[in-house]
Amino acid sequence: MNKFTLVSKYKPCGDQPIAIKRLTEGLQSGKKYQVLLGVTGSGKTFTMANVIEKVNRPVLVISHNKTLAAQLYAEFKEFFPHNAVHYFVSYYDYYQPEAYIPQRDIYIEKDASINENLERLRLAATSSLLSRRDVIIVASVSCIYNLGSPEDYAEMTMTIKKGESFLRRDFLKKLVEMQYKRSETDFKPGSFRLRGGEVIEIFPPYQDNVIRVVFTPPPNSVQEITLIQPLTRETISELTKYTLFPTKHFIIPERKLSRGIDSIRQELVKHLKVLERESRMLEAKRLETRTNYDLEMIAEIGYCKGIENYSRHFSGRLAGQRPTTLIDYFPDDFITFVDESHVTLPQLRGMYNGDRSRKETLIEYGFRLPSALDNRPMKFPEWSATVKQAAFISATPAEYEMSLIRKDDLVEQVIRPTGLVDPPITVKPINGQIDDLLKRISERVKNKERVLITTVTKRLAEELSFYLSHTGSRKGQENRIKSKYLHSEIDTIERVKILNELRSGKFDVLVGVNLLREGLDLPEVSLVAILDADKEGFLRSATSLIQTVGRTARNIHGEVVLYADQMTDSIRKAIEETNRRRNIQLKYNRENNITPRTIKKEILRGIELEDIGREISARSLGMKIDAYDKVELMHELEKEMYSAAEKLDFEYAAQVRDAIARIKHSYRLLPR
Repeated sequence: MNKFTLVSKYKPCGDQPIAIKRLTEGLQSGKKYQVLLGVTGSGKTFTMANVIEKVNRPVLVISHNKTLAAQLYAEFKEFFPHNAVHYFVSYYDYYQPEAYIPQRDIYIEKDASINENLERLRLAATSSLLSRRDVIIVASVSCIYNLGSPEDYAEMTMTIKKGESFLRRDFLKKLVEMQYKRSETDFKPGSFRLRGGEVIEIFPPYQDNVIRVVFTPPPNSVQEITLIQPLTRETISELTKYTLFPTKHFIIPERKLSRGIDSIRQELVKHLKVLERESRMLEAKRLETRTNYDLEMIAEIGYCKGIENYSRHFSGRLAGQRPTTLIDYFPDDFITFVDESHVTLPQLRGMYNGDRSRKETLIEYGFRLPSALDNRPMKFPEWSATVKQAAFISATPAEYEMSLIRKDDLVEQVIRPTGLVDPPITVKPINGQIDDLLKRISERVKNKERVLITTVTKRLAEELSFYLSHTGSRKGQENRIKSKYLHSEIDTIERVKILNELRSGKFDVLVGVNLLREGLDLPEVSLVAILDADKEGFLRSATSLIQTVGRTARNIHGEVVLYADQMTDSIRKAIEETNRRRNIQLKYNRENNITPRTIKKEILRGIELEDIGREISARSLGMKIDAYDKVELMHELEKEMYSAAEKLDFEYAAQVRDAIARIKHSYRLLPR
């Protein structure tokens, strides 16, 4: 399928039709930049979805954080169930970049914990971009970081066709070149295994199912291509053709391998002369040893730890030339939506300098070659040059976005489809704020509504959450307030789970810092409390306050309380802008006889469902989750059985084998 098909029971309403029409006409007429000023809860994502369907071109949606990206991903998946919607964020759960601190002579080796599920989703995104046009990629700012060349990635793909002549040994050699690893026992994404002399099973890292290829006896040809479920080996579908993509983005075709190695050696010799001329023998020896070790690894297995630092040599780029990124995988006519642009654009602008400063120190002290500087994110002007057409989406667009368009070209979306208006704002003194807050929380909890509280520090968020959970709405009361905190140290998947738990009522109060501002879609929240609202700065700027006010604009009982002792310019601007929008909304409701209603929205399971994987697999097989748990247990027992056999503990291996047989028989999972 190459056409976007929007699936929704809703039709555009309010000022959505005008916004959709103007954005669509702007894209079709070739405007490079457009700005949509859409208030919180006005259905900006639905507007984007309608524009995507009408324009029908590949789309990149850039978000400033993983949580919002996950929410957008879930929404677009719901709007476009028949099209390719993907999630592309940094695949690190934990990341400590390589660094050197010369003042203390401390070298910090790169240390990272890669989330295999996020890596799988990244690979799924690029594989779709190279095979179809109806693609939406929801990405964080990691989309401007160095990624393997799309030309090399495409060159290393392998298309398998039923009936095609294909020598089995050549097939296996190609799998190894694509960085698939042979594994007969621990069969996992990114590996392959042999079943008899003619059957090869491949587990692509970018999908949940396995490809089984059956060869005819010599002379070899592909007799059968089957998509199977990895645990039960149930046949899902039979295929006539399948395109297999590599397991990594940094993949080097064999023809470029020797050229790249020669280029690295030449740079090494040249830079060693510079260090030796400056009598820096320690740095020279360090660099020579480290680089030669990497070169040996690349020559032997086609890969080494930190191979991305040599990417310029293998891609053939010149020194200083911009890196290849996710954007290079898109066709030339793609569209970019920059969500929450007032935050996302400054992030895009700031990525380059921090990365360069760290690498310059590594190069200076002999830990890396100068070409490591070219393993970097794009500079902001480079990003701007790659974007052919972009729409900036924000409730509070910044001066930069506005400077790119004519004033008449600003598209406003102020009316909410539900008739909801911006919430009233109350300013209360800081003295006695906790007692006042407890009283307000108690009222909301009684009505089964939720509360957001923003603080200025992570420590205060944690302490306040602890206080609420252990004190209750009144001192001595046993029914304590169910509360959690949210800040940047909580990983991607856990953040999404916490937000869904808030919506479902597992707890009532969420305390956080900056993460509670842009894009969180929480209709159950009826009260937002902003502590220390008069502390001027980034977290209490007019833009931040307007965004935070918007978190309760999806509930008819929405209210915002600012705890402050003085009326700052930011508070004044936020109140004025909120009242301006509120007056427009109230007038529209009166003229159209609209009664506001709280948004009723299903709690979507987005990226965390993809991460778990097992629920999707169970549903696709028509199995209950307890039965699927048994299948997973069987899979783990198989690995334990093989491990025991390797240790010559055959008695225990036999016991495990019998346990597996009982599970298979119980759930009718015996081999066919």
